[in-house]
Amino acid sequence: MSGKIIRLTAHDGTPVEFVDEVKGAGGLKDCYFAPDRSYVVLFYRDKVDAVGKDRLQSIVGRFKDNIFNQAGGAYWEKLYCWPDRIVEWNGRIGITVPFYARHYFFEHGSKSGDMLKIKGREKEGKWFASANNRAKFLDPRELGTWATHLRMCLMLARAVRRLHMAGLAHSDLSYKNVLVDPVGGNANIIDIDGLVVPGKFPPDVVGTPDFIAPEVVASARLPRGDPNRKLPSIQTDCHALAVLIYMYLLYRHPLRGRKVHDQDTTRDEELSMGGRALFVEDPKDASNRINPKGVRPSELPWADTGARPYTLTGPYLSPLFLRAFTEGLKNPQVRPTASEWESALIRTVDLLQPCINPACEQKWYVFDNSTRPCCPFCGTPFRGLLPVLNLYHATHKPGEFRPDNHRLMVYTNQSLYLWHASRSVAPNERITPEQAQRVGYFVLHSDKWWLVNERMPDLYDAGAKAAIPVGQKVELKHDQQILLAKGEGGRLLHVQMVGAR
Repeated sequence: MSGKIIRLTAHDGTPVEFVDEVKGAGGLKDCYFAPDRSYVVLFYRDKVDAVGKDRLQSIVGRFKDNIFNQAGGAYWEKLYCWPDRIVEWNGRIGITVPFYARHYFFEHGSKSGDMLKIKGREKEGKWFASANNRAKFLDPRELGTWATHLRMCLMLARAVRRLHMAGLAHSDLSYKNVLVDPVGGNANIIDIDGLVVPGKFPPDVVGTPDFIAPEVVASARLPRGDPNRKLPSIQTDCHALAVLIYMYLLYRHPLRGRKVHDQDTTRDEELSMGGRALFVEDPKDASNRINPKGVRPSELPWADTGARPYTLTGPYLSPLFLRAFTEGLKNPQVRPTASEWESALIRTVDLLQPCINPACEQKWYVFDNSTRPCCPFCGTPFRGLLPVLNLYHATHKPGEFRPDNHRLMVYTNQSLYLWHASRSVAPNERITPEQAQRVGYFVLHSDKWWLVNERMPDLYDAGAKAAIPVGQKVELKHDQQILLAKGEGGRLLHVQMVGAR
């Protein structure tokens, strides 16, 4: 590093060092690196007013404490780049923020010898949410699989859910302010210093184009103090979250179709993203379908909603997309919450099936509940006998079980976890290391599917009326019932065998 090292004392009394060399510049701040690159210092270019200082004090103080100093708080360190100190230098206010984890930087970069010079740069989501960018520019080793994209979306939904639980809105969720790692299935929310608290801290920005909620776009020309002017909030975050998940799974924008509302491009943009926003896959109005003949070849087949419909995301995500981009466009109150997306993504992960075609780009797909499952990405049908496990939970009445609307697909080395065995355990930030260990796994041997018991003392074959001790296995058969755990909330598996020869 060529610049000299600046040494300061943060407002909390701790020492801060950074190299006097601007390493990056955003819309509002300049970025400087600590000498050891363990954190960055971001200085605001413009003067920060009293409300802004109060907001920053709250973000590095009580907001941070309420999230990170609670049960499971350490979990959030991998999902947020949260500001932790306030500094002043040369009359400017700044904050320190932890440096991004290594997997949020491009390892291989772009095609053709990194022609875009992105190797070593941070992974902005725009590279992975566009079919054109993925096909034309990125090294295939950077793309991940459809399964890792699902996990990436799950991490994002979980992080947004926690913000909203604390009464906070990000206000500018977009692929610029969410770093992603499609290879490892990770996501990290950045630019947290603009958090919105209704009635206390108003938004600094209205958002990023493509992710601004329709009501915000439609009222943007009104004066800021007008009661009809809509500003970023938890509800607008929910719109942006739905757009992000849709784009990370389907590589197209849910509102950008063929329909032209006005010959003036600025006015057309306002209408198509605002008051006349229309889902490109709206089942009742096909006027905004994407025209496959009007897009670049590199955008196909993803731009063809007939070839890649949103329904391929499965029975849990599809209804949320439909609600978010039909009724939810006009009525923010009915938009799916981050918690709903999190739950749907967890269940969708359990429906994943590996594609048997080694050349399949996406590698995984969601079981479509058919007797002849087929990969929607490459068209390869599943061959063999496929176990589908329907989950039921025990009620407080002995011997009574109720359906969970939750299925688990089986494939070789598929793991079974405690949250599958018991409804009282959830796979979220509160789970302990012991609870996170798998309790069993599935294996195909001699054309028979087996469940191997690793850590389930109550495993019981209800049909055969036989216990399956830890270390033993049980063969999966059609219409079989297997008890995973005793007591209220304990799960029962009902086995369906789908034949696809």
